[in-house]
Amino acid sequence: MKVFRCDHCRQLVFFENVRCVSCGHTLAFLPDLGVVGSLDPAGGDRWTNPLPRAGGRAYRLCHNYTTHDVCNWAVPADDPHALCQSCRLTTVIPNLSREGNKAAWFKIEVAKRRLVYTLLALRLPPAARADDPAGLAFEFLADPDDPARPRVLTGHAGGVITVNIAEADDATREQVRNQFHEPYRTLLGHFRHESGHYYWDRLVRDTPRLDAFRAVFGDERADYAEALRRHHDGGPPADWAARFVSAYASAHPWEDWAETWAHYLHVVDALETASACGVRLLPPRAGDPAVRAIPNPLGDGPEPFDVLIESWFPVTYLLNNLNRGLGLPDAYPFVLTPAAVRKLRFVHDTVAETRRPA
Repeated sequence: MKVFRCDHCRQLVFFENVRCVSCGHTLAFLPDLGVVGSLDPAGGDRWTNPLPRAGGRAYRLCHNYTTHDVCNWAVPADDPHALCQSCRLTTVIPNLSREGNKAAWFKIEVAKRRLVYTLLALRLPPAARADDPAGLAFEFLADPDDPARPRVLTGHAGGVITVNIAEADDATREQVRNQFHEPYRTLLGHFRHESGHYYWDRLVRDTPRLDAFRAVFGDERADYAEALRRHHDGGPPADWAARFVSAYASAHPWEDWAETWAHYLHVVDALETASACGVRLLPPRAGDPAVRAIPNPLGDGPEPFDVLIESWFPVTYLLNNLNRGLGLPDAYPFVLTPAAVRKLRFVHDTVAETRRPA
């Protein structure tokens, strides 16, 4: 994530902010500029941004910004859509007449916007279903009141990502994490993982990269349902940590790709944040982790993979020790073995080969 500042007073602002706490200007994320910009009223429902590269163009606030307060993105004034580029992807929202559902929807949309930000920065913009039958759609659903009916499962099928809104409740999500012995479970992690399934269909399936994928991840033609049954009944293989980025990645090559894809998005987002903040790691002794200049993997051109991964290991050391100093669990509770790094390299190369021109 970039570091943003108010265009009017230079106050530090964050990706989720809607108003500058210093000068009071309305804020919105402007996808065409890739920034959280401060806005000036321009008559009616129109706003302008003072940056020279905005060129005086007018914007409207997303309908979910003005009506429901669950969004903080803007839409170019000449765009016929009422919803922003992120909200347009959501096709089913929770029943807002139920207590707590709006708060859950807000949390879910916050996580989804962070995913969309990274995909836009990687130049892999997801198309909405309304614009492309092969586009991406999100459905945010609650479990039925009748306990005899099936619960909503978070997952992906045919370009539709379903999220059980119970995942927005921290206590519930932590309970599920402990139940499945997971080291990490977040809303953003869900979005990154499930988007991996969607992008496997778009970037790997039926492409010349498929044979290379099988050489690295295994043959995805193995029975998926049976593989998941074996994993849930018997657990991961004893040596999973030497070959996979997570225990769940060992269930099937599709899950291995999705887990690796999610980790790649973790890496590039965290490295962009570290780069934007000017982080430097200068060791006091030889042999300590060192990064003199954190690369920005979401810049104009893809950084070489070796540069990214060499920077990532020291950053995880910093992240985890900062958390431990605050009495919190590790921010990145994973170990990347050479086999996992090889898979991350495949994801990186796939993104670099398929990203759209600037």
